[in-house]
Amino acid sequence: MSKKELHPETIVLHAGWRADPTTGAVAPPIYQTTSYQFKSTEHAANLFALKELGNIYTRIGNPTTDILEQRLTALEGGAAALAVSSGQAASAYAIQTIAKAGDNVVSSTDLYGGTWNLFANTLRDQGIEVRFVDPTDPQAFARATDSRTRAYYAETLPNPKLAVFPIAEVAAIGRPLGIPLIIDNTAAPILARPFDHGAAIVVYSTTKFIGGHGTSIGGVIIDGGNFDWEAHPERQPALNAPDPSYHGAVWVQAVKPIGPVAYIIRARTVLLRDLGAALSPFNAFQILQGLETLPLRIARHSENALAVAKHLSTRREVTRVIHPSQQTGVARERAEKYLKGGLGGLLGFELAGGADAGRRFIDALQLFYHVANIGDARSLAIHPASTTHSQLTAEEQLATGVSAGYVRLSIGLEHISDILADIDQALDAAGA
Repeated sequence: MSKKELHPETIVLHAGWRADPTTGAVAPPIYQTTSYQFKSTEHAANLFALKELGNIYTRIGNPTTDILEQRLTALEGGAAALAVSSGQAASAYAIQTIAKAGDNVVSSTDLYGGTWNLFANTLRDQGIEVRFVDPTDPQAFARATDSRTRAYYAETLPNPKLAVFPIAEVAAIGRPLGIPLIIDNTAAPILARPFDHGAAIVVYSTTKFIGGHGTSIGGVIIDGGNFDWEAHPERQPALNAPDPSYHGAVWVQAVKPIGPVAYIIRARTVLLRDLGAALSPFNAFQILQGLETLPLRIARHSENALAVAKHLSTRREVTRVIHPSQQTGVARERAEKYLKGGLGGLLGFELAGGADAGRRFIDALQLFYHVANIGDARSLAIHPASTTHSQLTAEEQLATGVSAGYVRLSIGLEHISDILADIDQALDAAGA
């Protein structure tokens, strides 16, 4: 059956692997190897010249990782994927594949703190400028664009602001200019399908909801295969001009026999080859195990988070609940347009007592874990201003949606009564 005929619940169990042809093993094996035997010198030369596709070295690709890449490609409805060692590596490579010193990217302000710091500082040090704009006005992306703009970047369901990004609107601005929209869909797998709305590239931290069990760091870049990189060669020179790092290959021409995957092939054969943020085969295996239950888990995460949002809105200590269900106007319309089957497992809130009350609340939690992660099967809590977003200035924190008293919750799969009981006792102990 083709991937278009299958539903997500089926894809996460069957795409990319059926059984081992030798042993009949149904579970994907862990190919814990660094390298692979070539059939001949000709075979080796063909692999290195991209005349054939196959395994060379696990820094570049691995059979276990390939199964994960195929499965996530099918799930998103894309053309090909590249799994890497973390979500941060995925975000960096997504930009560096098409941008170099002197180029720029226009990004939404509504970002995870680690991504903001990567964009505002590390990429800037490499000569790539990231221009931050307010996504409530899609035309802000057009106004920030110039001849050296190589991509637009945003999060579907921004962590921690949780205001859904206008994917179709911004994608439509960029495509006539030859500018792809890169979407980080980490907080909304299954729920949002960015390629259906015009996004060209999707990235994930697979550490989060996709893996789901808090055991394995990973990331992935998925190429939609739906963007015409040749239409504006002056806009995308990395894919249209000879690449000295790979025998002078012109990527849009070199990969035509394979398919519309110039972007992801360059990401693998240049960025991953040279910078080496390879996903370990064991972590690929672990993430595959989590992926098998993602459709079931994301529904439960969403159900529990919605119940928590409704409950928090009744507590007198809580001055504001940050969750798509609590939004109105255009923000609510976007949530309804892009999120199907649930509103995600994240929420935030602010307490009347400000930052001190927020810290007391977190310290009083008994069921929730106080950790720097989201998307675990278990419920998690953190104070972003003093942790995940602490490297940002006060102004930058506010731009991403973080106030001094903001508390972020990642709601897990526990029974909702137990989740609410822990929240209530912590609110009482916080004395907000």
